[in-house]
Amino acid sequence: MTLTPTALSRLAAGLGAAALLALLLRGWNAETQLLVISSVLMFLACCASAARVLGPRPALHLVLIALPVGWFAEEMGANYGWFFGSYDYTPVLGPQLGSVPLVIPLMWFALSYTGYVMANLIVWQIPADGATSIRRSVVMAVLAALIVTAYDLGVDPYMVYKLKAWIMMEKDGWWFGETLQGFFGWMLVAFAIVLAFRLTLRRAQGVTPAAPAPRVRDILVPLGLYGALMVFEVTQGVPVETRTIALFVMGMPLFCAACGLYRWQLAPGATVRAAA
Repeated sequence: MTLTPTALSRLAAGLGAAALLALLLRGWNAETQLLVISSVLMFLACCASAARVLGPRPALHLVLIALPVGWFAEEMGANYGWFFGSYDYTPVLGPQLGSVPLVIPLMWFALSYTGYVMANLIVWQIPADGATSIRRSVVMAVLAALIVTAYDLGVDPYMVYKLKAWIMMEKDGWWFGETLQGFFGWMLVAFAIVLAFRLTLRRAQGVTPAAPAPRVRDILVPLGLYGALMVFEVTQGVPVETRTIALFVMGMPLFCAACGLYRWQLAPGATVRAAA
């Protein structure tokens, strides 16, 4: 097998990233190493998928929006109680930037991208709808935020009570201690990331070259990620009541998105529709 310059550069980048990750995780326990490595792999898989589904430049825009917005929201939450309520991260999630573990902004990107793709598949039966009107962008960003927040219903109690990844200062909320503010924060941050990304598509309309038609396996990455997270919550959720909830609140949008993917496969040429 002959290695092309592109393949060699990717191999070198991969080895460099692996070496850097090994240095960052040196001295951390096995549980933390597994959490960090799995989060990085999710991020990289979603980056590769987004480059095909959205196009390389829009995918980069989403990364450059999700990482700082996700980090800022969590930093303000950990220090001032903004968005999610007051909480402190423990060392469980590994190396931190400020008060926030490095894996958290990576997850905000992966989840926001997943929410964006699933929302489009549910409503329009296409993975990406390109530049759209402000009204449509807002509505689709709300749906994406709902899809992302559905994941929090099961993962937040698990992270607090089982993994002890963070400590909530207020535990008198109606959802296993989590307050309404926490869910509002998830909705707001996910909405802000997806809407900001959609607005960049409007500004770049006619400038950014059209992305090549995505492959089914590219679209299966975000759907597979969401499905894997759902299966984890259904089988490992703590308290156990969250397991049933996760099956329905995550299963319904996943099923609808899978149906949308099937419809898209029937008409693979209709990759982007005009703005509403």
